[in-house]
Amino acid sequence: MLEELDIRNLGPIREATIAPAAGMTAITGETGAGKSMLLSAIRLVSGGAAESSRVSAGADEAWAQAIFALADDAVASEHSGDTNDAGSDDSDSGLTGAAAAVAKAHDAGVDPEDGELFLSRTVRASGRSRAVLGGKSVPRSVLGAIAGELVTIHGQTDQLKIAAAARQREFLDRVAGDEAELAAYRKAWDALAAMDERLERLRSQESSARQQADYLRESIDRINRTDPQPGEDEELKACRERIENAADIAQGVGSALGALDASQVDVDAADGASAVELINHAVTSLRAIRVGGTFSEQADRLESINADLGDVVFALSQELGDEGSVEDLDQINGRIHELGDLTRRWGPTLADVLAWRDKAAFDLEDLDASPEKVAELESERQTLYAAALAAADVLSAARVAAAADLGARVTEELGSLAMLGASLEVRVTPRDKADDPLGPYGRDDIAFLFTPFEGSPQLPMGKSASGGELSRLMLALELVAADTRGGADQTFIFDEVDAGVGGKAAVELGKRLARLARSAQVIVVTHLAQVASWADAQFVVTKEPPDADDDDLGVVTTIAEVNGETRVHEIARMLSGSESEASLDHARELLKESVL
Repeated sequence: MLEELDIRNLGPIREATIAPAAGMTAITGETGAGKSMLLSAIRLVSGGAAESSRVSAGADEAWAQAIFALADDAVASEHSGDTNDAGSDDSDSGLTGAAAAVAKAHDAGVDPEDGELFLSRTVRASGRSRAVLGGKSVPRSVLGAIAGELVTIHGQTDQLKIAAAARQREFLDRVAGDEAELAAYRKAWDALAAMDERLERLRSQESSARQQADYLRESIDRINRTDPQPGEDEELKACRERIENAADIAQGVGSALGALDASQVDVDAADGASAVELINHAVTSLRAIRVGGTFSEQADRLESINADLGDVVFALSQELGDEGSVEDLDQINGRIHELGDLTRRWGPTLADVLAWRDKAAFDLEDLDASPEKVAELESERQTLYAAALAAADVLSAARVAAAADLGARVTEELGSLAMLGASLEVRVTPRDKADDPLGPYGRDDIAFLFTPFEGSPQLPMGKSASGGELSRLMLALELVAADTRGGADQTFIFDEVDAGVGGKAAVELGKRLARLARSAQVIVVTHLAQVASWADAQFVVTKEPPDADDDDLGVVTTIAEVNGETRVHEIARMLSGSESEASLDHARELLKESVL
């Protein structure tokens, strides 16, 4: 809810702070006192157009700030997931009201502080305006998106928003409570849209795309024919190195074996006694000593060394004659060349080549616009379309039922708001598009058609009513929505809702505003005592002449909350323009009776 509104140097208001009630707040005052500046302040912090002419005379800039207190569950819903990706649309995320506002603020890099969001706007007398969210400068469109989730203004200029078909659909869906049906349809629609995009991409392929498909196909065939194995090229290079150095290997191994164990090579080639023989001779000599101790220990060590030498001799003997032939070398070089060609094209390693081949095979499926592939995808699309159409029918049925109920109940409310003979029809019709009636939100065209008085033609909402009539119509709509779906997580501001209303109808108007305030915060700008008397809090806007010392500043507007007898006097003034005992008694009686 709107916890506090601060204003500085906006029109005739030099400085004002308003803390609206959680329920219903009435803004009253004489005509021309400056009540409209309060709406101007709300529109400013809601991202509205900034006009330098609104800056108070003699001031450099105007400033307005709105502080919104958020429910704990709204803040928790954002911190529990951080599910909104950048650029995501919150209207599709399932979040509404304060929870959506918190998510949008988070996307802008600002989180609530102590459960509050601060939205402010500065308008310079010369130069640009500045939008600030939680102390951080943001585009004014960000303020608009966030405030749009927290505040709904029902004033003469603001009402035109409901004339948009999208807003009417959103309102009907809110009343219908068709979140599950809408989510099921959107899932089916998204799958269908993805398939349509894929088919379009296939059908619109140009020669470059076909050439790319041919390149991928030929490359995959080339790799498959070669059939590389991970690490195969390194193994072949090691093998080639052995063959190329076969002579050196044979000579080196033979000499080493001859030195270690002459029995492993040609005895004639051996040069003197081998290491194994010499160590065996040393062991025999030490064992021949009959004195134990160190001689026996050294003999044991020499035998251990001889055992290690035996392992070395065995390993070297396996390497003799295992270097391959010249024919083997030719085959190995040919294979290395084949593998090298692959790694140069799609490497740098054979593992990279294989990974590229697997990805290319996947890409080829989308690039391959063969008639068989297109036919296969078209068959899949028919299945997806049938599923989306069935989901759209379920969604339409929910909307049709809710539309009939909404129209009847709003019409009933209008009769109690001094609009006898007025009626609302909510019409849900299948989209007139024979080739493909489905859209992102179903197959329905939704229209709110309003008849302001009996005998009047039925016209689209927004084109068939005055500002006051439209405000009362919106009040009736919000009342039915609140009764149907429970409290709205928003602040509703009504302006001109009492235009052309008086007597008993004014009492009924105030009563219904108070009823709406049970489930949402309501702020109403009114000149009727019968409306203001129902408010939980009342603020009076008053014009005051300038001080003699500040004659250049012109008329100054002040805003103050009235309570107790002060409020009784204000209600009396609104009733009769005077504060006689009779009007004061009437005011007290009216305040006493204005209780739900």
